[in-house]
Amino acid sequence: MITSKTIANGIVRAVLILAVIFLALLFIYKIKLLFVYLFIALIVSLIASPVIHFFERRLKFKHTLAVITTLAFFLLLLIGFIMLFVPLIITQSHNLSLLDTAQLQQDLNSVVMQVKSYFSDYNIDTSKLMKEADITSSINFKFIPDFINSLVGILSGFGVGLASVLFITFFFLKDTELFTKSFRKILPDEHEEKILHSIRKVNHLLSRYFIGLILQMSILFVMYLIVLLIFGVENAFIIAFITALLNIIPYIGPLIATVLVIVLTMLGHIGPEAQGEMLSTTIYVLIGYSIAQVIDNNVSTPLIFSNSVNSHPLEIFIVILGSGFVFGILGMIIAVPMYTIIKVVAKEFFPQNPIVKVLTKDL
Repeated sequence: MITSKTIANGIVRAVLILAVIFLALLFIYKIKLLFVYLFIALIVSLIASPVIHFFERRLKFKHTLAVITTLAFFLLLLIGFIMLFVPLIITQSHNLSLLDTAQLQQDLNSVVMQVKSYFSDYNIDTSKLMKEADITSSINFKFIPDFINSLVGILSGFGVGLASVLFITFFFLKDTELFTKSFRKILPDEHEEKILHSIRKVNHLLSRYFIGLILQMSILFVMYLIVLLIFGVENAFIIAFITALLNIIPYIGPLIATVLVIVLTMLGHIGPEAQGEMLSTTIYVLIGYSIAQVIDNNVSTPLIFSNSVNSHPLEIFIVILGSGFVFGILGMIIAVPMYTIIKVVAKEFFPQNPIVKVLTKDL
């Protein structure tokens, strides 16, 4: 028989459980940066593994020395990137001091009037299409300094994260065998081999994926660099590097890169002697970047990603898009690695499932 005391105890128990869950979620939220560091360290570990194996097999390095050498090499690459990035900030800061927003807006209005005059010769009413060119009066070019300041603010908090990631990555790589042995002890005996085989397969596929991602960004970097050098954009190397790096965010990254290169190209032509070429050069660079992105989206990305994780390009597109709808930009970044993990585990534990058979036939 249910009594009032039983009901009260049930309510108290439910409240306590909800309180514990709330506190656990709050704790996880408070240390969310730690999970980000762990995730980045895991990615770096997957990328570093082939390099470490090269040092061990070809150069006969001891494991710890190979790990230290690999991380030192990655750190030198990062320092080189920062050394390139700092002059870019200095140059653009100097350009900002030369910014004449009134003159820039006047030049844009002049271009708009020329376009309207051209189309009016063919009896095309551009006033409706351009809403009487009101767009030019609503553009506030003072967003440029705010953008640069935000970028500097992000970079200023980079040090702690870098040190944390390097520390975690070092022990991920150095004590891989120790982690594996410890992990074996807590695995159920009947599933131990399946789980370990899944981990090895995931490690192999994700290493290929991230190496493929680096290859894709390298190809994009070369195309971007060629475009910027052709049109004489200042700091072409570092701008191409940054905009290629943004491609790590599927679909949205190229859009951000396009906006960034437009801003930086315009900043590079702020001086009185070059301001007349600002709009034309920016348009040419925009066209060049668009062509590079079309090549990347239709040739490089499908070939590299489909081969690296053994998934169809359409399959990858649907996974990235769906993950983006649910989890936002972060979801788009981790979509392919997470999907690969799910596929490997599904094939190992549910090999007879018809859907799993279809999705994992190439694994």
